[in-house]
Amino acid sequence: MPANGRLMRRALDIPGRAALMRGMTQKIIIDTDPGQDDAVAILLAFASPELKVLGLTAVAGNVPLELTARNARIVCELAGRTDIPVYAGCDRPIARDLVTAEHVHGKTGLDGPQMDDPAMPLAEGHAVDFIIDTLRAQDPGTVVLCPLGPLTNIATAFRRAPDIVERVQRIVLMGGAYFEVGNITPAAEFNIYVDPEAARDVFAAGVPLTVLPLDVTHKALTNAARVQAFRDMGTRVGTMVAAWTDFFERYDKEKYGSAGAPLHDPCVIAWLLKPELFSGREVNVEIEVDSPLTRGMTVADWWGVTDRAPNALFIGDVDADGFFALLTERLARLHD
Repeated sequence: MPANGRLMRRALDIPGRAALMRGMTQKIIIDTDPGQDDAVAILLAFASPELKVLGLTAVAGNVPLELTARNARIVCELAGRTDIPVYAGCDRPIARDLVTAEHVHGKTGLDGPQMDDPAMPLAEGHAVDFIIDTLRAQDPGTVVLCPLGPLTNIATAFRRAPDIVERVQRIVLMGGAYFEVGNITPAAEFNIYVDPEAARDVFAAGVPLTVLPLDVTHKALTNAARVQAFRDMGTRVGTMVAAWTDFFERYDKEKYGSAGAPLHDPCVIAWLLKPELFSGREVNVEIEVDSPLTRGMTVADWWGVTDRAPNALFIGDVDADGFFALLTERLARLHD
């Protein structure tokens, strides 16, 4: 196998695992556009003592910014984590009109169970400023950025404050595809498609990068037993996650003919917690921004056929049973 396509079976230098081995917690910022699967990812992070969530930064994506900022606070309240600041960020892509995904997530982004408006306020200030200020305030190489939606906030922060780029420990993101290709167009995955210019900047920044693409998230499918395990927790969190999943499944079952739906975004947090559940390759990934036919495509050199240097750990497989066992065990810790 070419050196730039080497297979990664175990990754013992993963940020969260390394922090745990030192008896520390891994500091993370979750950049998000909730989205039912975003909500589950956030809950998984809250339920995991290995991770210290410094804040949530909302971005326009699955639904407009007003709703993603609302939904992030709903999740904080559900988990009893109103101590976590939620910042509103960019309300549109860097150079495009916003494309949203109400056809998947519903008009609120968290359709399914009835949700009251959150009581907790947004934190004062802009999400991009929070990212910049936090990375400057923390020791270099101690904060992992976890984008679950379009990369607008992250790229904007890098553009405004280039000095923070080298302070990021790693970026772990959900986005892109290779063999699975696209879910919003024939060539592109939604998060990258919405703001390809932002994705291009982030992939070219030189920050250590882990990508959880559709190739792996489509192997982390819900089914009746896995959803029932959430419901059987007998907690408000478990009931809510089961209800969100019931709503979210309907689109993917109809589109793909599958038994359930992929839980895309929780794979980001699960990779930090248990990287041994995943495998992938260090490859070069470029983002197509010009072609109207393939806009937002993640051109991953999976087979090492070019001489372009690797810039991402592109994950291709997951132990789905292990993933859902982790998810269920951790979410059960969030009691009413």
